[in-house]
This record gives sequence, structure tokens and C-alpha cells, in this order.
Amino acid sequence: MHPSRHRLILLAATTAATVVAGTLGTVVASAAAVGCRIDYQITNQWQGGFGANVTVTNLGDPVNGWAVTWSYAAGQQVTQAWNAAVTQSGAQVTARNVDHNTAIATNGSASFGFNGSWTGSNPVPASFALNGTTCTGAPPTDEPTTPPPTTPPPTTPPPTTPPPTTPPPTTPPPSAGVLQMEKLDRGLVSVRSGSGNLVSWRLLGTETSGVSFNLYRGSTKVNASPITGATNYLDSGAAAGSAYTVRAVVGGAEQAASPPALQFGAGYLDVPLQVPAGGSTPSGESYSYSASDASVGDLNGDGSYEIVLKWEPSNAKDNSQSGYTGNVYVDAYTLTGTRLWRIDLGRNIRAGAHYTQFQVYDYDGDGRAEVAMKTADGTRSGTGQLIGSSSADYRNSSGYVLSGPEYLTMFNGQTGAIASTVNYDPPRGTVSSWGDSYGNRVDRFLAGTAYLDGQRPSLIMARGYYTRAVIAAWDFRNGTLTKRWTFDSNSSGNGAAAGQGNHQLSVADVDADGRQEIVYGAATIDDNGRLLHSTGNGHGDAMHVGDLDPGRAGLEVFKVDEDGSKPSSYFADARTGQVLWSTPASGDNGRGVSADIWAGSPGAESWSSAVAGLANTRGQNVGRKPSSANFLAWWDGDPLRELLDGTKIDKYGTGGETRLLDGSGVASNNGTKSTPALSGDFLGDWREEVIWRTTDSRALRIYSTPTPTSTRIYTLMHDPQYRVAIAWQNTAYNQPPHPGFFIGNGMGTPPTPDIYLR
Repeated sequence: MHPSRHRLILLAATTAATVVAGTLGTVVASAAAVGCRIDYQITNQWQGGFGANVTVTNLGDPVNGWAVTWSYAAGQQVTQAWNAAVTQSGAQVTARNVDHNTAIATNGSASFGFNGSWTGSNPVPASFALNGTTCTGAPPTDEPTTPPPTTPPPTTPPPTTPPPTTPPPTTPPPSAGVLQMEKLDRGLVSVRSGSGNLVSWRLLGTETSGVSFNLYRGSTKVNASPITGATNYLDSGAAAGSAYTVRAVVGGAEQAASPPALQFGAGYLDVPLQVPAGGSTPSGESYSYSASDASVGDLNGDGSYEIVLKWEPSNAKDNSQSGYTGNVYVDAYTLTGTRLWRIDLGRNIRAGAHYTQFQVYDYDGDGRAEVAMKTADGTRSGTGQLIGSSSADYRNSSGYVLSGPEYLTMFNGQTGAIASTVNYDPPRGTVSSWGDSYGNRVDRFLAGTAYLDGQRPSLIMARGYYTRAVIAAWDFRNGTLTKRWTFDSNSSGNGAAAGQGNHQLSVADVDADGRQEIVYGAATIDDNGRLLHSTGNGHGDAMHVGDLDPGRAGLEVFKVDEDGSKPSSYFADARTGQVLWSTPASGDNGRGVSADIWAGSPGAESWSSAVAGLANTRGQNVGRKPSSANFLAWWDGDPLRELLDGTKIDKYGTGGETRLLDGSGVASNNGTKSTPALSGDFLGDWREEVIWRTTDSRALRIYSTPTPTSTRIYTLMHDPQYRVAIAWQNTAYNQPPHPGFFIGNGMGTPPTPDIYLR
């Protein structure tokens, strides 16, 4: 039993238990009977409100139409329900079936959930009845579980979270191309810079250029006139640890103060972590845990980001390697280090860079992000719910998991509870149909998030890229995952996509129709699930998609290739796939980067491991190749991008690099890939933060730039291409994000994004 869970087994005559306000654990009441059993779970609680799940199990004859009744104490009231029609008259509550769960077979179950309010106390009901029969039989012998799903799963409860502070949108945005994005706060940070503090904050993507700002140190305004330029201010001579807030000025009127600034007193902020205990495999190998890839999302709807983190066991494996691994854990933390939940993916999910690609995004538009990932029998949610069987073990003697059911689960981002579970698509099928029979290629997974309808985000889950490639798009609406489309390279007309996938994907609106496409390596899948084009240049290890050449219309792709018979790298039109220039074949070209790192040539420069020199947008060698080919970060004050590699950030120069940051006491991830836990524009102005784990994994250390800038750009998290790039950054071979517009030397005014905030 989860240590934070209190389980109350209630018979008909049992006295009701009382839940103390502010309790963080999950409270479960089980009332069982000869004819029925009720599992009533208070899954979360806040002052004056709570969320609950109810599962009714029919122990008698089949029923076609049902009503569950119970009595509440004074002050308890149901406010919002799903998967049942719930009414309340005084203390009496009645929950009736809806169309999709009318029938309950003998020993079958139906589930529903609701939010409620309470005053004084929030006791668990003492008894329940199903169709008038009091539930008084034997209680269950173990914690309630989430059964393996059909498609769609009939009994997986939707998320139970506090009601939103504002109602969800009742009408869709006006047209395709107007995208729903996060309603963020100012993300105010104060970074120690010499003898002062660099204070920076977000300009939102919906704000006009006329918005200005006043900055306050305590109650003292530090700027003489409203700040109209870049959203940062160097408060020279200010004491370390000074408290700051910022206020927008609109039409001459000062708006409400922001939340207080986060303090980066030594140039960084540590987010404390709780390291999982190690263990041993069936073969007797001991293992421990290190913090690995991370993502961010506004999990509770307060306008600030929380961090979702994957824990990697020390015996994690590449798909080509045999052997058992430890379980994979996924945690959620606030920026102050409060752990919100921990998901245990269980023994039937193997650990390694290619197995667990998790996505963090607000998919249902309620203002709070969800978390999606592949699950299996034995997965336990952040509230202790079990998927499938806890005893199932599908590992073979080589440590691979090549049989057994596979699921896709959407988790509530605030509580870690299961929101929806479906059968994983693309399914495994015959292992050898993916290119080998021992398990290397069948379990190569990719994931992403894309605005396929030009309005709201969809979840992308994919399998395979060396040979067969299958991509499935899912929508999460009204608490349920539903499939939008599936693309299969084995299907008629799709053969040009076979063998074209990378170890990562990108998402961008390549045809400028307001809807995003999946750039799946050398092949691109249109928003409708049809093949848009394929260069035919095959698999590779790195790819960059963005406005790399601002001198020509649209977006470009720079990609390196592994096939020794194909160009070692190429630069292509993202809309058509037309190769604009390429470099000669030279075997497996393992690294490649494209970004504007030097003002000496217009647009992005491109370079790769197997090719000498630095190429301009026409493929001409313009000088010295950088000493790293890894990640990127906008760090200093100009719009040129810097080189992020291992635990350092460098400024490119024709004669060599200049060190801008040496991470102290931190480590990079993913072996020789040397990637950060996450890098992107999470806080402050448009420059990017970098997150590394400390060497002991007891904290995530977030660095933010101490350098002022005069460039004013809205938060990159309100650029749709950049925001979904942060979501897919943790996928397989991590790659840095690019916005959908050009940032670099000589850049124009950034285009206003077509977005609305929720």
C-alpha cells in the first residue's frame, strides 16, 4: 500500500470516517455487499473542495441501468460530475448511469467521478446502495485497480482535480491557425549579476508592443519611467536576495503585481529531488537511480511551470543490449521542490532512452497540463491506482518485454491519477516485422505534441523508424483518449516513409496552413495523417527544423544521415522536401546542428561531425567548425545562439570559443550525448534556461543568464512550434528547440502568434 494512502474498509454499519482539511493522502472507503461493492476514493482535497472517484462492482445478477445512492453530512455537496448523472436533494445523493455505461455484468464494474464542496468536515459516506440494495458484502482484499482497457476503456475514471478558477472555453477559437496556449504568469526571476541583480520577466504572445512595465524592489519602483524595451532590468548595486515584483502598464494604467521573483543568488536555482531507492534484478544485479530527462507544464493552472522528471536506473539499456533493468519512475515537482506525485511504470516497461517518451501538455484545454506515456501491466499511478495485473511479468530471459498487453495512459498532471487508458497504438504485432526478432527495432518509440486541427493539441505516439514506421495521433477531450488517425508505412501509398525515421522527430507547420505536421526524419506526415513527402535519404541521428534561412520563404530542415550511400547531411525545404544542398556520403554522420551562431553570414550556419567546416544557408564553407555539435541556447544579450554541450555554454568565434558558463556540481545525461535534463525559455525574458541534475541527483539545478539584453521578444513558450518542441525534447536522442520564426543577426520584428490563452 502506498505510504500516503489511508484505506478505510466500511461495512453498512461502520461509522463514517472524517477527512481532515489539508490532508494530502488519498482516502479510500470500500463498502461491499452480497449484491454490490462500492469503492469510494477521495483522490484530492483542498480547502472547501475535493475530488472523488467511485467504482461500483455488481456482485449479483446483471443490471441494465443503475443508480447508486448515499447520504452526505451537512455541508457536503456535489458540484460537477462525469461518467454519471449526479443529483442531490438535501443529504441524499443519487448517481445514475449515462449512455456508455448502462449495463453492468455480474462481477463487472462501472466508474464515475465528481468534484464536491464541503464545510466543517468531509466524512466518507457510511453506506451505499445499488438500485436500492445496500452494499454490505465482503470488502475487497487489495487496493482498487484500474482494469486493462478495451478501446475505449469503459471503467477508467477521468481526472479528479479542483475545479478550474475560470470555466473552460464554451466555443472553439474563431478559425484554424488560432491555437490554444498556456496562460502564463510573468515568470519573474532575479539573477545575481556582479554587484547587482538582473531581473527579467515574460512578455506574453498576446501582448501588443504598447505594453510597458514598472519594476518594484519591495515597495520601491526602481525605474524612472515605464520600461518599453526588452523585458529585463539590471538593478545595479541592489542587495543580493532583494524581493521584486513587476507590473504591466497598459494604456497608462498600472496593472496588478506579478508573483514575487524567483531568486538565483548564485546564478542558479536548486529544485530539491527525492531519489528513488535502488534495487536488484532477477539476475542479482544491483542498480541505483539518477535524474534523467525532464519536461515542464503548468500542472495546477496557476500560471507557473512545474517540472516532470524521469528517473533512470543505472542498468538502463539501449534496445540493442540485453539484460534486465530497474523500474522507470516519473515524478512531478514544483519549483520549490515539493513532489506532487510519483508514477512507477513497473517491471513491464524497460528502461532506456528509446522506451519511455513522456509528453507534458494541456491536451483538454482546462488550463492544467496532463502527462502521457506508454504503460503496461503493473504500472502504478501517482495516486496508487494499478493498471492491469500487479503480478504479470512479461520479461524474457534476455530482459526484453516482447509479449503482453501495451497501454497508453493520460495522467492527471496535478495528482498523477489515471485520466484515461487505451490500448497502445501502434501495437507490437509480430516482433520480426519491425526488422529483427530479438527486440531491438520493435521497441523504438517516439512521441510528440502537434496542433493538427489548427486549434487544440493532439498527442503523437510512434513506433519504428529503421524499417516500418507507424504514427498514431490521439485527442484527449472530456476525460477520454480517442484516436484521430494512424499512419503506417506498410499501408498503400505510404511506402516512401519506410526506413526514413530519425532517433527523434520534430513538429512544425511546414505548409503554413495553420496546422502542424510531423517531420519524421526524412519523411513528413501531413496534419491529416497522410504522407506529405519523403526525401528518401533515410535514418539519421540529428535534425533541426526552423526558419534557418530567413532570405527564403518558409521553413527549412537540416538533417544528418546514417546511410553511407546517402548524403552525409542535407538542407531542404520543409514544405516540399526539395533538397537545397547536401554534403557527400561519408558513412554514419552521428551529429549535426543548425543555428545562427555567427554574424559573419546571414541566417543559420550548419555543421556536422563528418563534414569539415561551417556551412552557410547555400552550403558554402564559411569558416571554422565549432568544437561541439550538440545543444544550443540563447544566453547572452545578442540574438545569436550559443553552444550548449555537456555542462558548459560557449560563444562561437572564428578563432575559438569563449566560455560563458561552466555548470558547477552538475552532470549531463544520456552518456556520450551529454544533453541537459531540459533547456528552453521557461522563466524570465526570451533567453533560455538550462537544467542539469546535480552530480548526486538530489536536485535539479536551473541556470538563467545574468547578462542584460536590448532585444525584446515575447516568451518563446507562446510560439507554437517552440512550445511543442519543448514537449518532444526528451524524445530518444534529445535535440534543442527552434521557434517558427528566425532569431539571429539582423532579425526583423517577431511575428505576432495567432494564439489565445487558456
